[in-house]
Amino acid sequence: MISICLSAAALLIGLDRGVVGPQSRRLFRSSAQTAAADFERYDRQQATVVRVVDGDTLHVDIPDDRSDVTKVRLLGIDTPEMGDAGKKPMYFAREATDFARRTALDRIVTLYLDEKAGARDKYGRLLAYVGLPDGKFLNEELLSGGYAYADLRFRHSYYYKYTQLEASARSLKQGLWANVTPEQFPPWLQERRARPSPQP
Repeated sequence: MISICLSAAALLIGLDRGVVGPQSRRLFRSSAQTAAADFERYDRQQATVVRVVDGDTLHVDIPDDRSDVTKVRLLGIDTPEMGDAGKKPMYFAREATDFARRTALDRIVTLYLDEKAGARDKYGRLLAYVGLPDGKFLNEELLSGGYAYADLRFRHSYYYKYTQLEASARSLKQGLWANVTPEQFPPWLQERRARPSPQP
């Protein structure tokens, strides 16, 4: 018991004197403090897209904790997964990824965060609307072109706009909407098809 108390005291002294590094200090911040720091650091900041993982996930050249890049998850949309660990890509995943690469890779973009959605997802990725050099948003371009689904699982400020963009792409049979079947929808959407959408 004494050793535990001494260890705790040493840790507090280290925090007070700045001995504990920034990564360790982040563990002691509240989620509100972390979100506030993310908004201050990233909101309306410009960055270069250095990697496109798939249609809705990319990396920008702003260091983030232990990495020299920040992983960004496009807010309000869900593109088909490319698959990992031997899994096959979902229907239209390659097309969505290729479109995101053509549109954003090596471009200087502007990140916009949304207080309603929060700053990070459960995987620690930054949640953002990605503004392109021409003033358009990658999130909306993916939806309008039929490369993405409007993500109905989470709240954000453009929930209704994004559902309308998806509805328009669907009615025009853009992209994946030309031939997709319900069995090819992402699992979360298959589960929700018979249930009403949550209120944002």
